Amino acid sequence: MKKLFLAFLVLFVGLTAVGCGGSSNNNVGDVDAEEGYDGSEVTLTFYHTMGQNLRDVLDLYIAEFNKLYPNITIEHEQVGGYDDVRSTISTELTAGESPNIAYCYPDHVAMYNSANAVQTLDNLIASEVEVEREDGTTEILGLTQAQKDDFIKGYYDEGAEFGDGLMYSMPFSKSTEVLYYNKTFFDTNNIPLPTHWFSKDANDTTSMEAVCKKIKELDPTSIPLGYDSESNLFITMCEQLGSPYTSATGENFLFDNATNKDFCKKFRTWYEKGWMTTQELYGSYTSGLFVNQDNSKPKSYMSIGSSAGATHQRPEKVDGKYPFEVGITSIPQTDAENRPAVISQGPSVCIFKKEDTQEVIASWLFVKFLTTSVEFQAEFSMASGYVPVLKSVQTNPAYADFLAKADGGAQIAALSAKVCVEQEAYYFTSPAFAGSSKAREEVGLLLTKLLSNAAEGGLDKLVDESFATAVDNCKFFS
Repeated sequence: MKKLFLAFLVLFVGLTAVGCGGSSNNNVGDVDAEEGYDGSEVTLTFYHTMGQNLRDVLDLYIAEFNKLYPNITIEHEQVGGYDDVRSTISTELTAGESPNIAYCYPDHVAMYNSANAVQTLDNLIASEVEVEREDGTTEILGLTQAQKDDFIKGYYDEGAEFGDGLMYSMPFSKSTEVLYYNKTFFDTNNIPLPTHWFSKDANDTTSMEAVCKKIKELDPTSIPLGYDSESNLFITMCEQLGSPYTSATGENFLFDNATNKDFCKKFRTWYEKGWMTTQELYGSYTSGLFVNQDNSKPKSYMSIGSSAGATHQRPEKVDGKYPFEVGITSIPQTDAENRPAVISQGPSVCIFKKEDTQEVIASWLFVKFLTTSVEFQAEFSMASGYVPVLKSVQTNPAYADFLAKADGGAQIAALSAKVCVEQEAYYFTSPAFAGSSKAREEVGLLLTKLLSNAAEGGLDKLVDESFATAVDNCKFFS
């Protein structure tokens, strides 16, 4: 803990120094979009997490971009996972450095903004300045109304979830959580799909509670439900129940309340009955339980995890055949009619401030190219399993064919994408601020603790003390 505190203190002091003028980036205000792009030779750096197959797709479209803007050179680099991107950039910012463009989550942007390092995009988006391209055509620097309307609203709105109404990021590719289920087992045993979490009465057969109970009766050695992310479960329940979690303004950490304590207690009962587990409690991604075919070990018949990880939820073939068919559906709700909510994940991209305005404008042109290109969005989605951020991708012939072939076997990634498209109106993101990533971490740890820890002084005491400690931890590190 002491080492963690010292590391945090170094980062905080470094970012504070940068925010007070230690970085050349900090002296740059909102970019003057009226300058336009003048054709200057510019080299841009782009930090991301793409594996080789996705870098190959990116390289193809960089080549297409360079046909329009040959003087803009894109140097891109895989920097580990999302947390590695955040850590690398945070370290660079303490030295007054940064890439031009980076994969980001909202809490990353909030952290970078401790150094006032992220370029707001409002002037660029609104610009009507014409830019000449190498092929003799022109485009306006900003977004047309049609381009703005083509973005899936929840994805686009994420870029302005920072409390000041300004736009800091553009959606790049997205994922969410979906419910994977053993369709073969469900069909054989006439088990209905769970549509909501908790039973309304004794005759309610479509709650997750009732379905878990039924599965446990059919297979007493099973753990009916695996949920990969404790943090996502907690945050999603807050959103579905309309219960406070965090706020970007005023008091930031709001999750210590009776509603949230109540659902934690309910899930503890489920865990004690052997109905559910999570990644932390299982010790690995719960897809391992779901695809398990070793009858000497427990298995699950439902798994809630990332829509982008669909291929990991498919069992290995036995004698050339999948041992069961995988079904995919939306996660359960608490109030599907009034408050349907499914968490929005997956990377956006942000642009960093630079003294050279041409670097910023060139960065924007590249970001605009990738995020508004139907062809790129379609191809990247098919290669990655992530969901396109544009509505019009669904009418792209190649992507439409991809979705048409969706099934619970060889084309499981397409089936996952299809479910994501169907629930696009339900997506939400949490408020982003300097301590939002800590809040996410703490509620995940909190739920894990409340599911499994002994309650020697009584459950209410454990719950009250655990919630209070989690809030204190958030305030200490924010």
